Amino acid sequence: MKVAIVGAGWAGLACAVEATRLGHAVTLFEAARTPGGRARRIDGDRGLALDNGQHILIGAYRATLALLRDVGVDPDAALLRLPLSLRFADGGGLKLPRLPAPLDLLAGIATARGWTLRDKLSLLRVALRWRLTGFRCASADSVAILCAGLTPRVMQELVEPLCVSALNTPVERSSGTVFLRVLHDALFSGSGGADLLLPRVDLGALFPDAAMAWLAQRGADLRVGHRVRTIAPDAGCWQADGEPFERVVLACAPWDAARLVRTSGAAADAWCETTEALRFEAIATVYLRGASPLAEPMLALRSDANAPAQFVFDRGQLGGPAGLLALVVSANEAPRDALERQSLAQAAAQLDQAGLDVVQTVVEKRATFACTPSLVRPAMTIAPGLLACGDYIDGPYPATLEGAVLSGLAAGEALA
Repeated sequence: MKVAIVGAGWAGLACAVEATRLGHAVTLFEAARTPGGRARRIDGDRGLALDNGQHILIGAYRATLALLRDVGVDPDAALLRLPLSLRFADGGGLKLPRLPAPLDLLAGIATARGWTLRDKLSLLRVALRWRLTGFRCASADSVAILCAGLTPRVMQELVEPLCVSALNTPVERSSGTVFLRVLHDALFSGSGGADLLLPRVDLGALFPDAAMAWLAQRGADLRVGHRVRTIAPDAGCWQADGEPFERVVLACAPWDAARLVRTSGAAADAWCETTEALRFEAIATVYLRGASPLAEPMLALRSDANAPAQFVFDRGQLGGPAGLLALVVSANEAPRDALERQSLAQAAAQLDQAGLDVVQTVVEKRATFACTPSLVRPAMTIAPGLLACGDYIDGPYPATLEGAVLSGLAAGEALA
């Protein structure tokens, strides 16, 4: 079939690869000049190649890792694999050793630095409760409710960093159901599932560049810099900007997808209302230059209202310029100038890195949907012949690269 895919983020690219593999004639539209969506390379100030956000993959991202290999990317070369570590610059926190699951988690809890016996026992009790309930909870439960019984230290040094990195939503507003699914797949789905996979290359080189080359080699029509203005049903098929297609997949941002559907004339008000009801969280990445090497490529940071970043990455240890740090502020609401000022102070206080310069600050105001309890997410099928894919589409995961890829692959398979 002749298929239009609107959007070349990770979901759209995954859909295009799967549709091409299945023999469809794919036309891929992308409004921006650079593919990758919210995980892409950007041209930074002063000639630096940066990313629009610092992304982490984990070992449990099996669909994403398989897709990288399919388009010719070697994950072992492009990603630095490390055991799960939430260590701080002062040496405190939890780090898992290389052991089969769940022994790695048990050993990590036993050896967590700075934790009292009460801290460790509270986590063991609550984790055992999660496992006995099959990693399920009431749909209305927040992560804060789910974690009742944990000590403040365990909440601050384990649960809050994990929750904000995976769901990009504060614990009091995060879905306990989704959080448990992430924990189960990372910590109990097999050895290496919780490993951190840190990109050694920019996000364009990690997947979008290779996917676009793979598609071009197989005859896909790649229209970068083309924003689709209208879609419309047409005698059992669809038109995109007046061009006929047998199927259309909306892989663009949810607000753009809802706008296109609203103006298409399709009877899909319920889908649009569900999509338009989503709320979003921001992520900011503050790039600082002039740092000395950190103890590890990634460290957790102690975060509060005046120290907003939760993680710092040493880009010099990840294939980037020496001395470049990326501080990540999830669920961000602060203005840019305040973020920069507070991040500089945080680097000086917690990393002993004074006298740094701000290279660039990248703020994605609608980086992810707010993953709240009992959230209803839109379905993949909008109308006959019209589908949607993206990390916001109904599925088991929050707004992650794995969620986007799984959604894209599912849409590709559903085209027939």
